[in-house]
Amino acid sequence: MIRIGVIGLGKIAANSLIPAIRQVRGACLWSVLSRDIEKARRIAREFHAHSGNPAFDNLQTFLSDPELDAVIVASPDKLHASHSLAAIDKGKHVLVEKPMATSTTDAQLMATAARRADVKLGVAYHMRWHQGHRALARRVWSRHYGEIQTVRAHWTFKSPDSSNWRAHDKLGKWWSLAGVGTHCLDWILWLMRPICGEVEDVQSAVSRADTTSRHDTSVATHLKFQSGAIAHMFCSAVHDTPTVGEIYGSTGYALCRETIGTSGGGSIITDSGPIEYDSLNPYVGEIDDFVSAISNDRDPEVTGEDGLRNIELLTEICP
Repeated sequence: MIRIGVIGLGKIAANSLIPAIRQVRGACLWSVLSRDIEKARRIAREFHAHSGNPAFDNLQTFLSDPELDAVIVASPDKLHASHSLAAIDKGKHVLVEKPMATSTTDAQLMATAARRADVKLGVAYHMRWHQGHRALARRVWSRHYGEIQTVRAHWTFKSPDSSNWRAHDKLGKWWSLAGVGTHCLDWILWLMRPICGEVEDVQSAVSRADTTSRHDTSVATHLKFQSGAIAHMFCSAVHDTPTVGEIYGSTGYALCRETIGTSGGGSIITDSGPIEYDSLNPYVGEIDDFVSAISNDRDPEVTGEDGLRNIELLTEICP
């Protein structure tokens, strides 16, 4: 049994990650850490954390538990590196929420530290475990659609105002890019790099429409790959729109509607008909992969190096 602790008890942790842990065979929620000890105690009770002392507000005390095997880092973005490095230093395996860091220096430190300590470092890009995306990826990589020419990913959300911590420098670096753009970027890289090579050119337009924040509110990005294929990515924090994923190859296409997001639903239509798939919780899939990587001594599907490449490109898109 892999005993998992969770650092940071915001919406993603409480609504998605912690419930998913309880559905993964061979894993259990062991303990939680929050700046608010009463919140930590409430979450530990609500989700039946297994440790005899499951709630903490001190990082070092939390990590000093010899029975704790691994942690999920779901704290604000600028804390990811320090929390992850502290866990790695204590010999704990780490699954860190996206983006894994807010600088390439920190991301490299995390990836290097995990390799040196011989612990697993995974990055939580849950869309890779959407069953429709997995079926689509297999088709793309087997050249089912011929040579990939264009891929598009579009995901937005509407923030009521700039009170979100991602809109400010204290805890965040990017706003729309950190909220959803980094997921779109990972989806594009995951699908395209195996057959299109690396990104060799980046062109972006960044909007900062909220005068109370210096961070990106909307971003449009074009990526050119070594093969000549082009990807388009759009993310925004100022309006709600349907999510879209599109793949166009020399012999076929696939159109994803409402598959990019937090659920396992939506639809995928191709030139040869729909792709049928089971609608499964992608957060369960990513945690199951992390637990399997620990148990079987292999890399997680999304490695620290994958997360680092994402950070390198985010930094180029919006320094």
